[in-house]
Amino acid sequence: MTNTVKRSRPALQAVGASAAANATSNDAALAPGWPLLSRESGDSLVEQIVRGIRSRIDDKLLRTGARMPSIRQFADTHAVSRFTVVEAYDRLVAQGFLESRRGSGFYVRERSPMGVAASYVSDAPLQEEPGDALDVVWLVRNMFRQMPPNKMPGGGLLPPDWLDGELIANALRAVSRDNPSLLLGYGTPQGFLPLRQQLQLKLAELEIAAAPEQIVLTTGVTQGLDTVARHFLRPGDVIFVDDPAWFLMFGSFAALGAKVVGIPRLADGPDIARLSELAALHKPKLYVINSVLHNPTSTSMSAAKAFQVLRIAEEHDFIIVEDDIYCDMHPGSAVQPATRIAALDQLHRVIYLGGFSKTLSANLRVGFIATSADLARHLADRKMLSTLTTGEIGERVAYKVLSEGHYRKHTERLRTRLNSTRDKIVRQLEKLGADVGDPPPCGMFLWVDARCDTNVLTEKAMEEGFLLAPGSLFSPSQLPSTRMRINVASMADPGIWRFLEKELGR
Repeated sequence: MTNTVKRSRPALQAVGASAAANATSNDAALAPGWPLLSRESGDSLVEQIVRGIRSRIDDKLLRTGARMPSIRQFADTHAVSRFTVVEAYDRLVAQGFLESRRGSGFYVRERSPMGVAASYVSDAPLQEEPGDALDVVWLVRNMFRQMPPNKMPGGGLLPPDWLDGELIANALRAVSRDNPSLLLGYGTPQGFLPLRQQLQLKLAELEIAAAPEQIVLTTGVTQGLDTVARHFLRPGDVIFVDDPAWFLMFGSFAALGAKVVGIPRLADGPDIARLSELAALHKPKLYVINSVLHNPTSTSMSAAKAFQVLRIAEEHDFIIVEDDIYCDMHPGSAVQPATRIAALDQLHRVIYLGGFSKTLSANLRVGFIATSADLARHLADRKMLSTLTTGEIGERVAYKVLSEGHYRKHTERLRTRLNSTRDKIVRQLEKLGADVGDPPPCGMFLWVDARCDTNVLTEKAMEEGFLLAPGSLFSPSQLPSTRMRINVASMADPGIWRFLEKELGR
């Protein structure tokens, strides 16, 4: 964003206290009192505006509900570009000081201890043959081959052209300029504090209260799951997963000596009767679950099911590990409600995992664990013993993107594009005779019934240079299945449609 001005003006006017009294109905007035703008100072115009508005809010000169001047009004009054005002307002939204109301403007947000960071920190390939049977390792190896994204309709990432590489590059350049010496040593075991403070704000929007000391940064959700599993599991212990579920967990938990038991997943969450029965039988230590945008079905749990799962966990004394990696692909609106068990439980019996590999960059490897403060310390120690610290460069980049407000708009664009693409892919699959069922309203995956053995289909696809994800890999039993996971963003290659038409159109 540019921070240039078209004409000079000696001072940036303040949003006045006189308007605060009637803030809920009128635009906040402009009055003297803000610091002078200086293009020669070390701070950009955006940073000066952000600091000025924050100061007025902290001093109660702008109160909760105050409507901010429109972008055009603010820009014209203060002789700055509209891009500068947009950038400043977006940062204030990201930092929890303002909220954006579609079609209405920006308002001062209600602030509470769980909704505001404790302090503000200025910014500183080789193909493997499947052999006689497909297995998890085979699929993972092929996922990490240097195949074009449009050749991997079974893959789990958005194609690079769907993401914003320039956003990451700009943040990386800014981080490297801030203080290069900070990038030369280890980070801290629990992770970069400003990012943990930013995540406090993000979780508060999901109605999950988590102070920075309750958050541990990880090398993606994968390390988060591994760290939690190593802390709780001993050889012979039982761990529950959804069936179907993310296949990589099965081998990882089995390698620790745990017994992996699948809980049938229905459209609105797990089969409660089966969960209760198996919990009484096996007395599991953990249950790993996607409440929102379940992988591979992209379905979300109902509020009723979420309460029931928590009740059963309390009755049989097991820990729920809520993997919410697809969180930001869900709009979170009243039209499409999403219930997270961590919001019901407030991190007493639930360990919440999140990250940014799906929506920002898999290469950053930035994820996090949110739990009780005591358990967070133990998990940070375990993380330190296995990997010392996580990469602070990636954590600083993620912090910059989140704190400056760019991430919110980026994820809005992703959701819009996914929605339009999903509808098109559903229609094309149905024309070929595949059963898509009731397609999910959001998310990146479709759980498609191809009406044939998808292990066989996957082997044929690999011969033609395409990687599919057969349903057998998403179940702990790994029994043959007619299901397969389709990544709607990776179906642009006409070749995959010719292949599917040939195989499914018989």
